Amino acid sequence: MSDSRSPRRIWKQAAGSVVLVLVLAGCTTWTAPAAIDDAPLRERAVSESKQNTRVSVAVLGSDDSKRIFGADLNRHNVQPLWIEVENHTSQTLWLLHSGTDPNYFSPLEVAWSMHTLLGGATNADIDSHLNRLGFRNPVPAGETRTGILFTNPDRQIKLVNIDLLGNRTLIPFSLFLPVPDDVADAHLVLTPFLYPDADVTDYHDLASLRAALERLPCCATDEHAATAADPLNAVAIGTLSDMGAALVRRSYRRDMRKNDLAQRVFGRPPDIVLRKEAQTGAPSTSLRAWLTPMRFNGTPVYLVQVGRPVGGRFAHRDADGGALHEDVDEARNYLIQDMMYSGGLDKLGFVYGVGPSPQEHSRTTLNGARYHTDGLRAVMFFATRPLSFTNVTILDWVPYLEQREPTTHEESGDAGK
Repeated sequence: MSDSRSPRRIWKQAAGSVVLVLVLAGCTTWTAPAAIDDAPLRERAVSESKQNTRVSVAVLGSDDSKRIFGADLNRHNVQPLWIEVENHTSQTLWLLHSGTDPNYFSPLEVAWSMHTLLGGATNADIDSHLNRLGFRNPVPAGETRTGILFTNPDRQIKLVNIDLLGNRTLIPFSLFLPVPDDVADAHLVLTPFLYPDADVTDYHDLASLRAALERLPCCATDEHAATAADPLNAVAIGTLSDMGAALVRRSYRRDMRKNDLAQRVFGRPPDIVLRKEAQTGAPSTSLRAWLTPMRFNGTPVYLVQVGRPVGGRFAHRDADGGALHEDVDEARNYLIQDMMYSGGLDKLGFVYGVGPSPQEHSRTTLNGARYHTDGLRAVMFFATRPLSFTNVTILDWVPYLEQREPTTHEESGDAGK
């Protein structure tokens, strides 16, 4: 007597189940919203006016997304922005999407994430609906344009760059917007730190500023200030909006992890943590920054750690911070080049302060990782974009750009023989 559950019959049943799932998936209905009500977005939008233009921006939450798109796009790691541009100039303006997010999503990309198998006409309707909602360039003189820009998600507070391009003109905006629906880890919530004015020293000349920067701590420590942590190899001088705009333009995003809390400077964990996500999804460069009790001509000064995890872009994307890659100078120099390309770097200099540690005498940080360094600290001054390479002033401090790699003879101590 044959077994009624023969392998052949089992395979037929499994195949039938797959077909049924595909058919049901294709039959899933999607209905375009009957009317698009952006009144709730207008009510909470952040607006700014400049050079005869006005921009208004709001981040969409899950309820907004369902109401406007018929689906919650946040589930697909897409954070839509509602943007309105009022052009009161005499020329046509273009909104540069990549200035807001270098890795923004096109409307049809997002629509594809909403498609169903065998969706047919429904998928085409989704494409048409999202395409209509996307922000359309240009914005003619005297007119107003409203639309959606699909960006990558940020937590708690989102810094939004809006760059409007005209004829030989760029009108830049930097807006800080609250993110709806964000339920952040209580340990990682951003709480801006400020010193009392009486505790802050304001420097007004480069010589005294340099001396003060070289007196800052070389490295972070653990919470007991007993064990040295990662080196403090950079300084950023500028407003949060100018620095943030430059970093966003180069794909840096706020991304604090529990691992970051172990690094202490001035007795506290980092005030700001950003990571640059690589093509593989892994964080390739990280920045931890602490506000210092210093200003330069009234502008805030931040002490910064720049590093990369062991494995770089090949590290696992879910690694909680990762061990520090030993070549911290390479990470520092990468950040400098990124900021030059960002269009926000005004001045650059190098100072002592970290202390040299050659590869054969490398240092150890908290998790046992070792690193080597030339001991220099990069000092970056930021200004409102757009700037070009030719606008960057190289300060005559430590002449880092004139240094060269030692030859084999110099490395072995034979130089001059």
